Amino acid sequence: MIVAVPAEEQKLDSPLCVSFGRAPYYCIFDTEKQKSSFIANEAAQSPGGAGIQAAQDLVDAKITTLITFRLGENAAKVLHAANVTLLKALNLSIADNINAMQENKLAELDAIHAGFHHAH
Repeated sequence: MIVAVPAEEQKLDSPLCVSFGRAPYYCIFDTEKQKSSFIANEAAQSPGGAGIQAAQDLVDAKITTLITFRLGENAAKVLHAANVTLLKALNLSIADNINAMQENKLAELDAIHAGFHHAH
């Protein structure tokens, strides 16, 4: 299983970023290898649609699960289409959230919101 977690810093003891699309980094954790890596979120600086772009980048990175506090509905659609499991984050470090997930202690994410779309 390949898990993605929005991260404030490139450290496993970093807190999760509350924003999915604007997170500076994503922690990518491979549960089989028990290895983590961090990727910069290229979409964070975009004026709009950051969540959609970030979701697509993570799908391209072959993730199977996302742990996050909340998600915009357009980003959720991209992830649902790729059969990515969405889990609700705990207000703990990245490492603690990954451990909780491996112990099946995370609930399914139900906080899908309309997204923060800028009117053009």
